[in-house]
Amino acid sequence: MGAGRRAREAAQLHRSLCRVYEEGREGNPGNPCLFETDVEICLVGGSCKSPIERFWNGNDKIYVLQKARHNEDSDPMSELKPDDSVYASELLPKESSGPAALSVTRAKQLISLYTMVQNPNMTHLNISDPVVLPPLWIRCDGSDPEHTCWLGAEPLKAGNKITGMNFYMVTCDGPTTDKACFANLEELKMAHKMKHHSSIVTTKGFAQYELIRAAAMEDTIVESESNIYVDITWNAVNKILEAPPLVSAATLNITLKPGDPRSPVYQLYRELQFLLALAEGLKSGVTEWPEPLESESAVELVQEFLTDLKKKLDGYCLSGNTKEAEKIKCDTAAVDSSLKSIFSERGDLDFAEQLWCKMRSVSSYQELIECFTLVIKCLECGEIQPWIHQGSSSLLSKLIQQSYHGKIEAVSLSGITPIQMLLEIGLDKMKKDYVSFFIGQELATLTYLDYFISTSVDLQEQVHRVQKLHHMLEIMVSCTVLLQFKHENLFPLTQICMKYYKENPLNEQHEFQLPIRPALVNKLYENDHPEIWKVDISSGHGQKEVKTTWQVSTNPPVEHMISSNTGLLSESTVNGSSEERMYFISMAKCSQVYFM
Repeated sequence: MGAGRRAREAAQLHRSLCRVYEEGREGNPGNPCLFETDVEICLVGGSCKSPIERFWNGNDKIYVLQKARHNEDSDPMSELKPDDSVYASELLPKESSGPAALSVTRAKQLISLYTMVQNPNMTHLNISDPVVLPPLWIRCDGSDPEHTCWLGAEPLKAGNKITGMNFYMVTCDGPTTDKACFANLEELKMAHKMKHHSSIVTTKGFAQYELIRAAAMEDTIVESESNIYVDITWNAVNKILEAPPLVSAATLNITLKPGDPRSPVYQLYRELQFLLALAEGLKSGVTEWPEPLESESAVELVQEFLTDLKKKLDGYCLSGNTKEAEKIKCDTAAVDSSLKSIFSERGDLDFAEQLWCKMRSVSSYQELIECFTLVIKCLECGEIQPWIHQGSSSLLSKLIQQSYHGKIEAVSLSGITPIQMLLEIGLDKMKKDYVSFFIGQELATLTYLDYFISTSVDLQEQVHRVQKLHHMLEIMVSCTVLLQFKHENLFPLTQICMKYYKENPLNEQHEFQLPIRPALVNKLYENDHPEIWKVDISSGHGQKEVKTTWQVSTNPPVEHMISSNTGLLSESTVNGSSEERMYFISMAKCSQVYFM
């Protein structure tokens, strides 16, 4: 490649990188940019998870370069001039199979061009306003003998001046069960010393264990979108794949998708789904009635409930000796005794809440109207004078309070009114359920829960906040059942979850993190294989620090690697300790070059 052509390509790359960077600074990093005809440039940072976080611990934004995927139906490049750049999103097919990698040769060319534009001595490029650009990482296809999967470059700075570059290479082999392929720690340390002319090196270990699989009962693995991992780090590694010392630092990572049928709170989850169906019906005007929670029709259940109330001369709400309470007791008995204390139905359900328990089996709009017609008729005739909790602002509660004085206002059971009435009493009941749990377990105060149960926002937002409460409840219950967590661990986890949900919308894919002591969960992983195990070998300080990383993992370390053997066991058992996992072996190396 001629010097003039290289200079033009370097200048063009600089313009593309600057444009992507400026758009990212303005808060619009969504559109990647195309460089030449084959390279897509993205800016990754902020809340986006870094694709190279296991091998590079910088906190800045980074460029990620990868192979552009062209839409085969058209060829927009045929109309472009060589110096033009377009948005890569214009060239992507409608359904993308994930990031694509460039050849190692092409990646090395791009690293060279990036280095040129960051070298202050390259004045012939005529870059008018040179700036220190973010580090650049390139996805590679592993086609070279070393099976390179990433190449990276990062400017070294003294103040605002670039003094050199850090170059990175990440390679990957596998998967394999052959531990003879694993490196020797002393040999890795010696190779690092020779490469970087270091006399002293330090080592730092990292291991990640999956706790849901480790805590699985008997020999079954349930497919789930939920994950509970523990990340453990420690200093002074002695050998490859050594178990983390109990004095290590550990972080619990929890991603939990509500709705597991095995959960002690699954019935409450189904109750929430009915509430969500009502909220959607109120918003859209079309209600998708879910499968009834009871075998009897809601009309029959409500009629029986009202008949029972009429027989009570004292007129207050039925409490612990009712048919409803007996059913609750029966349901609870079906759950393992160790789970009874985690979450159970309250014993102080008022009339409206017990009515909700009957009417959550409503399966049609007509049935809904029939149920409320029965209730309102009894109130109008004074046949019942039910007890309700103070503080409810629902329409039904107002009608009940009016009935105490012998007269209630007329209510038209048409349009969205019946749906709103049922939604209101369901919201009241479920809010009290969650408050009862968090306060009863001494995980939060009523003041701290006020945000989640506030009635000062509209009904849709109230439902949204109840969803947040349920997500947090399922996290606490899972940690209690699977990890045997006690109050001292559940309390800080609750505070972390509530702080997040006071500031963010519902996100069931969010990973909650809790610092813990390894001894808290080591019984769950001590006989298990790690999902990831790595050692960092470092020397130097500050910008002169260089690092070598050796890692094994059960899944590909990079998302652009394609394999049909990810995360396999050669012997498919769960609780046994003899299974041999298939591992990917990765190495990350660093070198430094200083500009003259």
